[in-house]
Amino acid sequence: MIYRCAIACAGSIMLALLLAGCGGGGSGGDIFPSQPPVSTATGSDTFLLFPNPQVQPDASLQTNSLAYAQAYYAAIDPANAKDTLAKWKVANGFDTNTGTQVTVAFGDSRDLGYGRRMIGRRNPDGTIAFLVENYLANPGSAYAFSPLSLEAAVVQDTRWLFLINAIEFSRGPGGEVSFAKFFNFDPRTGARQLTVDLDLRGEKAMPGPCITCHGGRGDALVPDATGKLMFSVVQNSASGPRGNVQGPGARGDVQARLAPFEVGAFQFSTKSGFTRFEQEAALKKMNELVLCTYPLSMSQPSGVSSNTCTRRDAVASEWQGTAADLIINAYGGDGLPAAAYSDTFMPPDWSTSGQTALYQNVVAPSCRACHMLRGSGAQSDIDLSTFDHFQGYAIFPGAEYPKVQMFDDRIKTHVIDRGNMPLAKIVYDTFWSSTSPAPQTLATLLQSRGFTVRDAAGKVLQPGRPIADPGPDRTINQGPTILSAGASLFANAYAWSIVSSPMGAVPSLTSPNSANPTFSATTDGVYVLQLVASNGTAQSAPARLALVVNSLLSRPPGQVHFSDIKNVFASAFCMGCHLPTPGSSTPTPPVFFADDQGNLRTDDAAFYAEIRSRINFTDLAASPLLRKPSGHHHGGGPGSFSGFDATALPGDLARANYDLVLNWILNGAPQ
Repeated sequence: MIYRCAIACAGSIMLALLLAGCGGGGSGGDIFPSQPPVSTATGSDTFLLFPNPQVQPDASLQTNSLAYAQAYYAAIDPANAKDTLAKWKVANGFDTNTGTQVTVAFGDSRDLGYGRRMIGRRNPDGTIAFLVENYLANPGSAYAFSPLSLEAAVVQDTRWLFLINAIEFSRGPGGEVSFAKFFNFDPRTGARQLTVDLDLRGEKAMPGPCITCHGGRGDALVPDATGKLMFSVVQNSASGPRGNVQGPGARGDVQARLAPFEVGAFQFSTKSGFTRFEQEAALKKMNELVLCTYPLSMSQPSGVSSNTCTRRDAVASEWQGTAADLIINAYGGDGLPAAAYSDTFMPPDWSTSGQTALYQNVVAPSCRACHMLRGSGAQSDIDLSTFDHFQGYAIFPGAEYPKVQMFDDRIKTHVIDRGNMPLAKIVYDTFWSSTSPAPQTLATLLQSRGFTVRDAAGKVLQPGRPIADPGPDRTINQGPTILSAGASLFANAYAWSIVSSPMGAVPSLTSPNSANPTFSATTDGVYVLQLVASNGTAQSAPARLALVVNSLLSRPPGQVHFSDIKNVFASAFCMGCHLPTPGSSTPTPPVFFADDQGNLRTDDAAFYAEIRSRINFTDLAASPLLRKPSGHHHGGGPGSFSGFDATALPGDLARANYDLVLNWILNGAPQ
């Protein structure tokens, strides 16, 4: 919701320590010369971070760095014309008696726990802005919503003014198509801030805490010709991808959106002028302003009258989420005839699919607010607008070998295992509370799909239990290979063992009770290893790893570099889509592998940064660089036809390119 800076649908990102044991390369074996970064950011301080926080070689999180915040503000406000609250308000026409301006006050009891006083306005030039005063008046108690915070917002008791957020929907510095921009200001001095602490769990860099829920992308920074880091241009953005007729490109357009005011999720005061009934008209006007920011798809009614605003047509591959549909339906359909917001709207497909309880218990309170803002023309299923979209993330992977890096098991992975959804602390706590029906409802679906989500006593499994992860199945050379249990979750002790070997082989495993044992084999063939992880009080289920030893590998895994990867992406299977298409209505991916002339890009530093950003070093299975070309992601590649058949055993020609990219990642993705 625009009324918050970041919220509901993804929780504590328990950042997995990444496969740390890859070293050497000059001699036999796979002791790689460098190692993938190991992130130490775990625990409750990781709420409101991206599931892929762009882990850097030094293990820092780029999306949570001052450099990221500085690059963002440099992109959306290069002249620092809005670096104070006063200057931002002047630039957006506040209190000028022009345009439309409306104020509401409510308690954000579901998401961030604040009392919020919001002013929304639409200027004569069509720009839209929201100023948000956030009050938190629960000293000495656990972080949660308190009616005292709501009352502080109603009377504007500045003793409890916690922070000030601002969102504007305006053209970019180069005059591009309007897009959403996010600001945070110090409530005492009015100075623009690079970081914000939304949930009393530590400062986080802008704009991450806002755009994680507002549908935004957390892409890596890219260097310019001088090496200065800047925000990348999202290629399928209406504000101007390279080669698109829409414009020259708008850095800082992270494809974030303004979110609907879900009125039923708020608490309201009983004071005169601030009850829900008395504020319904103002809340509807707020939702009309939000609706004005959404592009119009061919199948969707405008919703608002031309006297309010004119919604522009969506361009190819632009957002196809369902936030606009929610507003239109919550107010009775096209033209918004209803005076009050309906709290009970549910997309018809959920009821016709017999999944009303799943939508009401899980999706609406814990997922919808963020997911309805996400997606594009080629990835619209992420908005969860239909049951089919939702269940596409709850398909059992099938055979244990090889371990296919699929997107289909993401619900279990994020909610039951990793615990990084729901994203905001209050939503996460509500989901897992003893009175919540959500875990049982979700577990029933997952169990029907073949997942193990309950213990022997029938209790739903929760994040925090040890989960062993020995890493992905892969090819290696003869000789020593350092393994890693670093991707295991909630564990600090490990036990490795060799389960099976080729006939006559005599493999060895040194330091089998460490996180990084050394496996060695001098005979080609398939070796199966097992890992059990524990944390002192609980033990994980065993997880297995298939290693295919091949002494004839043309490229030792420890010697793969970006030049090898670049050549893979230069194939027709990738370049057929990842090309700029000036004037074309064909949807385009967010990253291009060629320049405007169709030639492979030569800006290697920027190209490398963009490609590396498609690796999730906290959760390899979630890396688009592996899932997309193997056909296990929205609009993905042709899989076996391009050497990316992840269902084949490592070493099989059908997955030769998959193995190459995987080994590059395990090598730390060196340039």
